[in-house]
Amino acid sequence: MKTMLRSIMRAQQAAKAGDTVYFRGGVYAYTAGINSCATRTDTVNAITLNNSGSENKPIRYWAYPGETPVFDFSAMKDDCRVKGFNVTGSWLHLKGLEVTGVPQQPDNHLNHESWGIWNSGSHNTFEQLNLHHNMGPGLFIQNGGYNLVLNTDSHHNYDPYTSNGAGQSADGFGAHIKAGHPGNVFRGCRAWANSDDGFDLINAFSPVTIENSWAWQQGYLPGTHTKLEAGNGNGIKAGGYGGKYVPNGVKHIVRNSVAFENKSAGFYANHHTLALDFINNTAFSNGANYNMAGIAPDGSLIPLGHLLNNIAYKGRLIVNSEGLDMAHNSRALQTPVTDADFEDVSDIGWDAKRQPDGSLPVLSSFHLRPGSRLAGMGAFN
Repeated sequence: MKTMLRSIMRAQQAAKAGDTVYFRGGVYAYTAGINSCATRTDTVNAITLNNSGSENKPIRYWAYPGETPVFDFSAMKDDCRVKGFNVTGSWLHLKGLEVTGVPQQPDNHLNHESWGIWNSGSHNTFEQLNLHHNMGPGLFIQNGGYNLVLNTDSHHNYDPYTSNGAGQSADGFGAHIKAGHPGNVFRGCRAWANSDDGFDLINAFSPVTIENSWAWQQGYLPGTHTKLEAGNGNGIKAGGYGGKYVPNGVKHIVRNSVAFENKSAGFYANHHTLALDFINNTAFSNGANYNMAGIAPDGSLIPLGHLLNNIAYKGRLIVNSEGLDMAHNSRALQTPVTDADFEDVSDIGWDAKRQPDGSLPVLSSFHLRPGSRLAGMGAFN
C-alpha cells in the first residue's frame, strides 16, 4: 500500500493479505469507542482489526522505522469495559506500537478489567510492543491459536475500579483459552510492576509456552512497594482452573525464564491438575520462588510439577514440593546457593532498553560464573 490514510479503521478496511500499514510517530488519542455501551457492564472497542491476512502474506501494522506511534486511550469516557485493540482477524502482525491508558470509569464498580489488546484471532504476531498504564492486562489471548507474542513489554498496569478489588485483574499478559487452540507462545517478553500477575494462564484449556521471559515486582501498587490485597502478585502463574479439578487440563511449558521480587510466587502452578513443565528457570527473592500447588481429583491439594535445572535463590525456595523429584535443581546441592555462584546478583537494569532487534537487554545479573557448580541450570546457563 502506498496510500496515506487518516485512520486505522480506513487502513484496515483497505488492507489486503501481504500489505503493510505503517504508523508514523506521535500520539493517537482516542476519546470514544467505535460502538457504544448498551449497559454499564457492556464492552466497547476503540480499534477493531477484523480483516485477515493469509499464510505467508500477513497484514502488517508496523511502526514507521525509527518512530514510535503511541495509542493513548486515557481520554475515553465510555461507561463500561474497554478493549483498546480488539483483534479478531488472523494472520496479522503488529510491531513497534505503544498502547497505554485503557480506562475504567471511577464511579463504575460493576466490572472487572479493561484490556490493552484483546486477541481472539489465530496465527497473529505481536512484536516489540510497549503496553503500559492500562486498567487491565496489557495483552490478553482469548481462544485464538498459534499466536506469537515476541519481545514485548507489559508494565505498570493497574485496575483500581475492579468490582472484586483494586488490582485484582491487571496482568501483564494473559492467555485464557478454550480447548482446540494450541500453539500460543510468549517469547522474549517482560512483565513488571503489574498489580496482579506478570503472566497468567488460568483457565487455559490449550497448551501455552512461556520462554526466555522475565517477570518481576507484581502485586504491588505500581511504582511502589505497597502490597495490594487483591492483586495476586505472581511472576508467572502457569495454570490452574479456579481451584477446581477438571479432567481435561493441559500441560503448559515455562522455560529459560526469570522471576524475582514478586509479592507471592515467582513460578506458580496455581492448583493445576497435572504436572507442568518448569525447565531452566531462575527465581530469586519472591514470596516463594516456586509454588507447586496442584489439585487431586477429590479437590485436595497435592504437589505437582516437573522441575528440571531450575535455580532458586533467597527467600522461600520452594513450597508444596513434597515428593517431587528435585534431583536436577539447585535445591539438590549439598550447600546453599550464594552470591559467589553468579557474576552479579543485581535487581537493577532489567527494564533497560532492548537491543536494536528487540531482543532482551544483555545483563550480567544471575549469569553463572565460569566453572560454577550450577552449570546447566537456570535461565542463563
